Amino acid sequence: MRIVADLGTCEGLGMCEAMAPDFFEVGEDGVVEVLDAEPGEEHRTDLTAAVDACPVLALALQG
Repeated sequence: MRIVADLGTCEGLGMCEAMAPDFFEVGEDGVVEVLDAEPGEEHRTDLTAAVDACPVLALALQG
């Protein structure tokens, strides 16, 4: 599984960070940073919820 962030679309709203702070952090520049782009499968449920919570659809899971 791989987390993909569209940095041009991200508005830094922080929903992903609130739901999965071990994997996402919104920097002072207002853009999300993916802290672990290839997390283990055991995190899929939490990451799917975080990705689905992004109101501007800037995140995706591949694989």
